[in-house]
Amino acid sequence: MNKEMIRQTAIKRLKKLANHPEKKAEKEAIILSLFFASKEWKEAQTIAIIKATDFEFDTSKIAEKAYQEGKKVVVPKSLPHRKLAFYEVDAASQYVLTKFGVEEPVSELLVEKTAIDLIIVPGLIFSKKGYRVGFGGGFYDRYLADYQGSTCAMVFSEQINNDWTVDNFDIPVQRIYTDSVKEVEGAE
Repeated sequence: MNKEMIRQTAIKRLKKLANHPEKKAEKEAIILSLFFASKEWKEAQTIAIIKATDFEFDTSKIAEKAYQEGKKVVVPKSLPHRKLAFYEVDAASQYVLTKFGVEEPVSELLVEKTAIDLIIVPGLIFSKKGYRVGFGGGFYDRYLADYQGSTCAMVFSEQINNDWTVDNFDIPVQRIYTDSVKEVEGAE
């Protein structure tokens, strides 16, 4: 299957899950309990997340817990040439909706890549080895190419699929947190 077909299938699956908010919330709770107990979470002081759309993994609870624990939260803005920059946010931060349908912070508090301890990488589909298919812009692969910190992803079992060819520019996440333990056997 090519990546565009995979994207469309993944979006349909995620929207179907979003139509069952109780089931989605239950899966998120399982994933978050694993994540909040992890070494990555405990050691990270600056955490990068996205402001999720309705059908993606809800990152708001990650931000809330980070604020409670005195951690810094950063959210990306898209830049020209398909690049990203991360900006510090807090519970009162304002966001604007981009042409891509993504909310980006109004913040001007740029945080350098070297100051980010953990990036929670978004995606539509993930392989068991951490490779991902995103929305197709390549923003994260470019950003992660020289990133030295930790990476992980919050992945519903509906998002696990190994049926595509990994490109040489694809950067895998280091760890997958999912609601199905059997899905991550072989994740690194």
